[in-house]
Amino acid sequence: MTVIYEDNHIIIVNKTASEIVQGDKTGDKPLSEIVKEYIKEKYNKPGNVFIGVPHRLDRPVSGIVVLAKTSKALARLNEMFRDGEVKKTYWAIVKNCPKEEEALLENYLVRNEKQNKSYAYDKEVANSKKAMLHYKLIGHSQNYFLLEVDLMTGRHHQIRCQLANMGCPIKGDLKYGAQRSNPDGSICLHARRVRFTHPVSKIEIDIVAPTPEGNLWNGFDM
Repeated sequence: MTVIYEDNHIIIVNKTASEIVQGDKTGDKPLSEIVKEYIKEKYNKPGNVFIGVPHRLDRPVSGIVVLAKTSKALARLNEMFRDGEVKKTYWAIVKNCPKEEEALLENYLVRNEKQNKSYAYDKEVANSKKAMLHYKLIGHSQNYFLLEVDLMTGRHHQIRCQLANMGCPIKGDLKYGAQRSNPDGSICLHARRVRFTHPVSKIEIDIVAPTPEGNLWNGFDM
């Protein structure tokens, strides 16, 4: 991870695709712990460091994660993420060209806990939640297309599921229909930009995270 913004109340990092935001059954060290260690070392802090996690990114996804350094910031950020006050933009690399250059996608998603997967429906069904996103084709290379996605709701695997549902699974995302995995286990989905009003100081925060290194992300005509 790389720190891209920090003040007394929040810290924003650009995570790599292999990092996990919060601990799980793998036992791998989560991003929250890595950030705690970074703060401890940087400020020579004795004792425990507080880091709150108001939102998550799937493990194989890279990009922006906003973390709270104080409980006051965490409580407010939790509210802001829940109420859609944090605007999130993602970049996704897909193999198939979407039928329309830009569109609003509306589906009803059902999460299957056992499979850790979501399924998209055109109409409301039992246990479904409405999912909305806007995508726009912003680049193309010889083999792939680059989509910019603005998320309007925050559902489980929403971008992965909705793009796959329209015939454009994300590169490397075997779970949602990609033909091949990426060598590093990542999927080509990157949390590119975040915009919100600072939970404490009320200044406008607008952060862009550089894309992962490598020819794939840099090879687009835009």
